[in-house]
Formats: sequence, C-alpha cells, structure tokens
Amino acid sequence: MREPTYFILAALQDEPLHGYAIVKQAEELSGGRVRLLAGTLYAALDRLTSEEMVRVAEESVVNGRARRTYELTEQGLVALREEAERMAAAAQAVRGRQVRSVAAVRTVLT
Repeated sequence: MREPTYFILAALQDEPLHGYAIVKQAEELSGGRVRLLAGTLYAALDRLTSEEMVRVAEESVVNGRARRTYELTEQGLVALREEAERMAAAAQAVRGRQVRSVAAVRTVLT
C-alpha cells in the first residue's frame, strides 16, 4: 500500500470526513510527510470507493458546491490494520538487529 493511501485510510478511521479534512488529517498523522493535492486525493478516493475500502457517507451542498463526506468501510479498516501490522513487523526486523561495528554503520549510511 502506498503511503498516501495508508494515510487517507488512517484519516478516516475515527470519523467520516470531507476532502479538505482528509487532506489536513493525513498531513497531521504523517507528521507533514504526506501532502495531498486535490487531484491525487480524489483519484485515490475514487479508487478506494471502487475497491470498497471507503464509501460516501453523505452528500451535501455547501456554498453552492457539492461536498461529499467519506467513511471507512470494514474492508478498509481491515486493510489499514493489516498494513500497520506489516509496517510494524518490517520496522521490528530492522530495530531488533544489533549492528556489529561502527564500520558497518558507516557502510550502511554511505
């Protein structure tokens, strides 16, 4: 799963959100690493909707513009949790190893 997709799903885990709120929540959750542009966000939401990971919770008109609120589906929550577990296991594989020497650290960093 790509990082933007992960953080879109993560943004929706607590409550349904509209597009701009998803952008802000994803940025906050990622520590500023993920900054979604509108085109990227809505393409991802369309894909996630077709994959049944998110669904439109509500449609309304605000200041003359259509606004959709999206929510995470059960399938989306399962995918999010599986990806979180996969990333945690991958991080543990690195963190759990001892470096044999300072020379090895220098070799890895260069």
